Amino acid sequence: MTATYITLEYADLVLASLLLFLNAGLSIWLRLALERQFLIAAARMCVQLGLVSLVLKALFELVSPGLTALAVLVMILFAGREVMGRQERRFRGLWAYGLGTSSVLFAGTLVTLFALATQIQPDPWYHPRYAIPLLGMILGNTMTGIAVGLNTLTSQIKRERPAIETMLALGETRSTAFRPLVRTAVRNGLIPIVNAMSAAGVVSLPGMMTGQILSGVEPFEAIKYQILIMFLIAGGTGIGVVTAVHAGALRLSDNRHRLRLDRLADS
Repeated sequence: MTATYITLEYADLVLASLLLFLNAGLSIWLRLALERQFLIAAARMCVQLGLVSLVLKALFELVSPGLTALAVLVMILFAGREVMGRQERRFRGLWAYGLGTSSVLFAGTLVTLFALATQIQPDPWYHPRYAIPLLGMILGNTMTGIAVGLNTLTSQIKRERPAIETMLALGETRSTAFRPLVRTAVRNGLIPIVNAMSAAGVVSLPGMMTGQILSGVEPFEAIKYQILIMFLIAGGTGIGVVTAVHAGALRLSDNRHRLRLDRLADS
Protein backbone atom coordinates (compact mmCIF):
# COMPACT_ATOMS: atom_id res chain seq x y z
CA MET A 1 0.00 0.00 0.00
CA THR A 2 1.37 3.41 -0.98
CA ALA A 3 1.50 6.01 1.77
CA THR A 4 -0.71 9.05 1.25
CA TYR A 5 0.72 12.52 1.73
CA ILE A 6 -1.70 14.56 3.82
CA THR A 7 -1.91 18.27 3.01
CA LEU A 8 -2.93 20.59 5.84
CA GLU A 9 -5.33 23.43 5.14
CA TYR A 10 -5.38 26.73 7.01
CA ALA A 11 -8.69 25.67 8.55
CA ASP A 12 -6.91 22.70 10.14
CA LEU A 13 -4.43 25.02 11.83
CA VAL A 14 -7.22 27.29 13.05
CA LEU A 15 -9.00 24.27 14.53
CA ALA A 16 -5.81 23.15 16.30
CA SER A 17 -5.32 26.66 17.68
CA LEU A 18 -8.46 26.19 19.78
CA LEU A 19 -6.30 24.10 22.11
CA LEU A 20 -4.15 27.16 22.72
CA PHE A 21 -7.19 29.20 23.63
CA LEU A 22 -8.14 26.38 25.98
CA ASN A 23 -4.78 26.85 27.72
CA ALA A 24 -5.41 30.58 27.93
CA GLY A 25 -8.83 29.92 29.46
CA LEU A 26 -7.32 27.58 32.04
CA SER A 27 -4.74 30.24 32.87
CA ILE A 28 -7.51 32.79 33.50
CA TRP A 29 -9.49 30.31 35.58
CA LEU A 30 -6.48 29.32 37.71
CA ARG A 31 -5.16 32.90 37.83
CA LEU A 32 -1.78 31.90 36.38
CA ALA A 33 -1.40 35.17 34.45
CA LEU A 34 -0.03 33.26 31.45
CA GLU A 35 -2.83 33.85 28.94
CA ARG A 36 -1.16 36.90 27.40
CA GLN A 37 2.19 35.10 27.12
CA PHE A 38 0.48 32.12 25.47
CA LEU A 39 -1.14 34.26 22.79
CA ILE A 40 1.93 36.41 22.17
CA ALA A 41 4.17 33.34 21.93
CA ALA A 42 1.77 31.68 19.49
CA ALA A 43 1.55 34.78 17.31
CA ARG A 44 5.31 35.18 17.36
CA MET A 45 5.79 31.53 16.45
CA CYS A 46 3.45 31.76 13.47
CA VAL A 47 5.08 34.92 12.13
CA GLN A 48 8.60 33.58 12.63
CA LEU A 49 7.85 30.23 11.00
CA GLY A 50 6.08 31.94 8.11
CA LEU A 51 9.07 34.19 7.45
CA VAL A 52 11.46 31.25 7.82
CA SER A 53 9.50 29.27 5.23
CA LEU A 54 9.93 32.11 2.72
CA VAL A 55 13.65 32.40 3.47
CA LEU A 56 14.18 28.65 3.20
CA LYS A 57 12.31 28.48 -0.09
CA ALA A 58 14.60 31.15 -1.54
CA LEU A 59 17.73 29.48 -0.13
CA PHE A 60 16.72 26.08 -1.54
CA GLU A 61 16.28 27.58 -4.99
CA LEU A 62 19.54 29.57 -4.97
CA VAL A 63 21.83 27.02 -3.24
CA SER A 64 24.37 29.75 -2.50
CA PRO A 65 27.20 29.00 -0.02
CA GLY A 66 27.36 32.66 0.99
CA LEU A 67 23.64 32.95 1.72
CA THR A 68 23.65 29.61 3.52
CA ALA A 69 26.55 30.80 5.70
CA LEU A 70 24.67 34.03 6.42
CA ALA A 71 21.58 32.09 7.52
CA VAL A 72 23.73 29.87 9.73
CA LEU A 73 25.36 32.91 11.30
CA VAL A 74 21.98 34.47 12.11
CA MET A 75 20.82 31.22 13.73
CA ILE A 76 23.94 31.02 15.88
CA LEU A 77 23.69 34.66 16.95
CA PHE A 78 20.10 34.18 18.06
CA ALA A 79 21.05 30.96 19.88
CA GLY A 80 23.74 32.86 21.77
CA ARG A 81 21.20 35.49 22.75
CA GLU A 82 18.89 32.80 24.11
CA VAL A 83 21.72 31.30 26.18
CA MET A 84 22.47 34.72 27.67
CA GLY A 85 18.81 35.38 28.40
CA ARG A 86 18.47 32.21 30.45
CA GLN A 87 21.21 33.10 32.95
CA GLU A 88 20.34 34.27 36.45
CA ARG A 89 23.90 35.53 36.96
CA ARG A 90 25.50 36.79 33.75
CA PHE A 91 29.14 37.44 33.04
CA ARG A 92 30.19 41.06 32.71
CA GLY A 93 30.91 42.69 29.37
CA LEU A 94 31.10 40.79 26.12
CA TRP A 95 31.49 37.52 27.99
CA ALA A 96 27.77 37.59 28.80
CA TYR A 97 26.98 37.04 25.13
CA GLY A 98 30.26 35.77 23.75
CA LEU A 99 30.71 32.68 25.93
CA GLY A 100 27.42 31.03 25.01
CA THR A 101 27.61 32.12 21.38
CA SER A 102 31.15 30.84 20.83
CA SER A 103 30.32 27.51 22.50
CA VAL A 104 27.20 27.07 20.36
CA LEU A 105 29.17 28.05 17.25
CA PHE A 106 31.95 25.56 17.96
CA ALA A 107 29.75 22.61 18.86
CA GLY A 108 26.99 23.20 16.31
CA THR A 109 29.19 23.74 13.27
CA LEU A 110 31.57 20.92 14.19
CA VAL A 111 28.83 18.30 14.50
CA THR A 112 26.87 19.60 11.48
CA LEU A 113 29.95 19.49 9.25
CA PHE A 114 30.70 15.98 10.52
CA ALA A 115 27.20 14.82 9.56
CA LEU A 116 27.28 16.52 6.15
CA ALA A 117 30.69 15.06 5.33
CA THR A 118 29.98 11.50 6.48
CA GLN A 119 26.38 10.34 6.89
CA ILE A 120 24.34 12.76 4.75
CA GLN A 121 26.82 13.65 1.97
CA PRO A 122 24.62 16.04 -0.07
CA ASP A 123 25.78 17.49 -3.38
CA PRO A 124 26.93 20.17 -2.92
CA TRP A 125 27.91 19.56 0.70
CA TYR A 126 26.61 22.98 1.82
CA HIS A 127 23.14 22.50 0.31
CA PRO A 128 20.78 24.51 2.57
CA ARG A 129 18.04 21.86 2.36
CA TYR A 130 20.22 19.63 4.51
CA ALA A 131 22.64 21.94 6.30
CA ILE A 132 20.13 24.37 7.82
CA PRO A 133 17.60 21.86 9.25
CA LEU A 134 20.45 19.76 10.67
CA LEU A 135 22.09 22.74 12.30
CA GLY A 136 18.74 23.96 13.63
CA MET A 137 18.00 20.72 15.45
CA ILE A 138 21.51 20.52 16.87
CA LEU A 139 21.57 24.18 17.89
CA GLY A 140 18.24 24.05 19.72
CA ASN A 141 19.29 21.25 22.04
CA THR A 142 22.91 22.37 22.40
CA MET A 143 21.70 25.84 23.35
CA THR A 144 19.52 24.40 26.12
CA GLY A 145 22.34 22.26 27.51
CA ILE A 146 24.80 25.16 27.52
CA ALA A 147 22.29 27.48 29.20
CA VAL A 148 21.58 24.94 31.96
CA GLY A 149 25.28 24.16 32.44
CA LEU A 150 26.38 27.79 32.71
CA ASN A 151 23.50 28.73 34.98
CA THR A 152 24.32 25.82 37.28
CA LEU A 153 28.00 26.77 37.34
CA THR A 154 27.50 30.42 38.26
CA SER A 155 24.82 29.62 40.85
CA GLN A 156 27.03 27.02 42.52
CA ILE A 157 30.11 29.21 42.57
CA LYS A 158 28.17 32.04 44.15
CA ARG A 159 26.72 29.71 46.78
CA GLU A 160 29.97 27.84 47.50
CA ARG A 161 32.20 30.91 47.58
CA PRO A 162 33.46 30.39 51.18
CA ALA A 163 34.41 26.75 50.52
CA ILE A 164 36.15 27.61 47.23
CA GLU A 165 38.14 30.47 48.76
CA THR A 166 39.15 28.28 51.70
CA MET A 167 40.50 25.60 49.37
CA LEU A 168 42.38 28.19 47.32
CA ALA A 169 43.81 29.77 50.48
CA LEU A 170 45.08 26.36 51.58
CA GLY A 171 47.06 26.03 48.35
CA GLU A 172 44.69 24.07 46.11
CA THR A 173 44.64 24.96 42.44
CA ARG A 174 41.57 26.46 40.79
CA SER A 175 41.15 23.21 38.87
CA THR A 176 40.85 21.22 42.09
CA ALA A 177 38.63 23.77 43.81
CA PHE A 178 36.23 24.01 40.86
CA ARG A 179 36.22 20.34 39.87
CA PRO A 180 33.07 19.19 41.74
CA LEU A 181 31.17 22.29 40.63
CA VAL A 182 32.22 21.83 37.01
CA ARG A 183 31.22 18.18 37.16
CA THR A 184 27.76 19.02 38.51
CA ALA A 185 27.26 21.79 35.93
CA VAL A 186 28.21 19.52 33.03
CA ARG A 187 26.01 16.75 34.37
CA ASN A 188 22.99 19.06 34.67
CA GLY A 189 23.59 20.36 31.15
CA LEU A 190 23.58 16.84 29.73
CA ILE A 191 20.58 15.49 31.64
CA PRO A 192 17.95 16.87 29.16
CA ILE A 193 19.43 15.01 26.18
CA VAL A 194 19.93 11.85 28.24
CA ASN A 195 16.26 11.98 29.26
CA ALA A 196 15.20 12.65 25.66
CA MET A 197 17.09 9.60 24.38
CA SER A 198 15.80 7.41 27.22
CA ALA A 199 12.17 8.32 26.53
CA ALA A 200 12.35 8.20 22.72
CA GLY A 201 10.20 5.44 21.27
CA VAL A 202 8.66 4.39 24.59
CA VAL A 203 7.28 7.54 26.19
CA SER A 204 7.45 9.87 23.18
CA LEU A 205 7.83 9.84 19.42
CA PRO A 206 10.32 12.60 18.52
CA GLY A 207 9.11 15.43 16.33
CA MET A 208 11.25 14.71 13.27
CA MET A 209 10.21 11.06 13.19
CA THR A 210 6.55 11.93 13.65
CA GLY A 211 6.70 14.53 10.89
CA GLN A 212 8.27 12.08 8.45
CA ILE A 213 5.72 9.38 9.23
CA LEU A 214 2.84 11.82 8.76
CA SER A 215 4.32 12.88 5.43
CA GLY A 216 4.35 9.28 4.18
CA VAL A 217 7.85 8.00 4.98
CA GLU A 218 8.09 4.36 6.07
CA PRO A 219 8.41 4.10 9.89
CA PHE A 220 11.71 2.20 9.79
CA GLU A 221 13.31 4.82 7.52
CA ALA A 222 12.01 7.58 9.79
CA ILE A 223 13.47 5.78 12.81
CA LYS A 224 16.92 5.58 11.21
CA TYR A 225 16.98 9.30 10.58
CA GLN A 226 15.72 10.02 14.10
CA ILE A 227 18.46 7.87 15.64
CA LEU A 228 21.06 9.71 13.56
CA ILE A 229 19.70 13.09 14.67
CA MET A 230 19.64 12.07 18.34
CA PHE A 231 23.27 10.94 18.14
CA LEU A 232 24.25 14.23 16.51
CA ILE A 233 22.32 16.24 19.09
CA ALA A 234 23.95 14.31 21.93
CA GLY A 235 27.39 14.93 20.46
CA GLY A 236 26.76 18.63 19.94
CA THR A 237 25.31 19.04 23.42
CA GLY A 238 28.24 17.25 25.04
CA ILE A 239 30.86 19.28 23.19
CA GLY A 240 29.03 22.56 23.78
CA VAL A 241 28.36 22.03 27.49
CA VAL A 242 31.90 20.89 28.31
CA THR A 243 33.38 23.80 26.35
CA ALA A 244 31.11 26.44 27.90
CA VAL A 245 31.38 25.22 31.49
CA HIS A 246 35.16 24.88 31.46
CA ALA A 247 35.55 28.27 29.79
CA GLY A 248 33.19 29.77 32.37
CA ALA A 249 35.18 28.26 35.24
CA LEU A 250 38.39 29.68 33.81
CA ARG A 251 36.76 33.09 33.45
CA LEU A 252 35.71 33.06 37.12
CA SER A 253 39.29 32.52 38.23
CA ASP A 254 42.69 33.80 37.15
CA ASN A 255 46.25 32.58 36.66
CA ARG A 256 47.00 33.31 40.32
CA HIS A 257 44.27 30.84 41.31
CA ARG A 258 41.94 33.44 42.78
CA LEU A 259 38.15 33.41 42.66
CA ARG A 260 36.91 36.29 40.47
CA LEU A 261 33.25 36.82 41.21
CA ASP A 262 33.73 40.43 40.15
CA ARG A 263 33.50 39.10 36.61
CA LEU A 264 29.82 38.29 37.21
CA ALA A 265 27.23 41.02 36.87
CA ASP A 266 25.19 41.95 39.91
CA SER A 267 21.97 39.98 40.12
